[in-house]
Amino acid sequence: MTDPRNLRIEDFTYPLPEQRIARYPLERRDDSKLLVYRAGQINDSVYRALPDHLPDGTLLVFNNTRVLEARLLFQKPTGGTIELFCLEPHERYADITQGMAQQAAVMWCCLVGGASKWKPGQVLEKKFTTTAGECRLEARFVEKRPDCFIIEFSWTPQAWSFAELLHEAGVIPLPPYLKRAAEKADTERYQTVYASREGSVAAPTAGLHFTGDLLETLAARGIDCGYVTLHVGAGTFQPVKVTQVGDHPMHAEWIDVSRASIAGLLAAQGRPVVAVGTTSLRTLESLYWIGCKLLKDPDSPEIEVGQWEPYGAAETDITPGQSMQALLDWLDRTGRDRLITRTRILIAPGYRCRMVQGLITNFHQPQSTLLLLIAALVGEDWRLIYHHALDNEYRFLSYGDGSLLWVREWI
Repeated sequence: MTDPRNLRIEDFTYPLPEQRIARYPLERRDDSKLLVYRAGQINDSVYRALPDHLPDGTLLVFNNTRVLEARLLFQKPTGGTIELFCLEPHERYADITQGMAQQAAVMWCCLVGGASKWKPGQVLEKKFTTTAGECRLEARFVEKRPDCFIIEFSWTPQAWSFAELLHEAGVIPLPPYLKRAAEKADTERYQTVYASREGSVAAPTAGLHFTGDLLETLAARGIDCGYVTLHVGAGTFQPVKVTQVGDHPMHAEWIDVSRASIAGLLAAQGRPVVAVGTTSLRTLESLYWIGCKLLKDPDSPEIEVGQWEPYGAAETDITPGQSMQALLDWLDRTGRDRLITRTRILIAPGYRCRMVQGLITNFHQPQSTLLLLIAALVGEDWRLIYHHALDNEYRFLSYGDGSLLWVREWI
């Protein structure tokens, strides 16, 4: 496949007026507009009509991650505020699930707002009251790294897990481009209705448009739903700040996929598979490359997916079905029920999708890795799609409208 490292990020931009960024969600999730793109043609619709745009037998694959209340605000005795943004667990924990399950104390990688005001050795303290009584949270600075701080948290009641602690003490981390503080309604609306596995610091926004009624309608039409987990990291929505794409370091994110989900993907071969969100697509494509690794070396200890790994691989004729079977065989050999690893895959023009025929997604920021992904799926028509959305009053970014894009190679 063509290597995209020499692409210029300035070639993937468009004018996004501030007034087109949706600061708040619509009252009803599935009232959002849906742009439908297929083979160069665009139609305007709404999310509640999505079943009318999907072929019989389609498998929709959702990311069921749940957004953490990952922002912790501490008030210093002098009155200043220090914000800790919890990114991911320290490497001493095997994965996010293990880190979230820790009781009494935990080590976490964080961004620190107001770090210059936090003197070495100073312990930050936060007290609050819940139905369980008075609670106390302490934060200790452990280490400064190039891209984060290592913070040790300890708390009472000690029987609480870190997930429970964040739920009580933290705030939902809205994207900075919304330029407003999180409100009570965001606790529900910046979360998909099917969210179940805690670990993200940002929502898989394509899924925010789905309601329980819409999911029931899809099922009644014979549209199947499958679930994978990618815990969305803070870097997902950040613009690329380098000239060439090859100089951009892609952040790592945890994926967690059950045996049943992999078996469902194997059974779906020959049917249209549509990823709901770029995170679902990146998870599915990562699964394909992990399966390819295992076919070449069934006992490979390295199942993470590197940023450029697919582009360095020779063009392969391994089918998605063969790849999924390799994953199931590996789970059998290792006695596991879930595949848990990390991926840094960057999907950009030059990449050919193996696992999906379509993508449901929001409209993304200029010069972002997410816009590169869209261009990989639809080619230069990404400009046609975004210009149409701008000309027809679509709302952009996390709380905005969305699109159903069919991959060029499949049509």
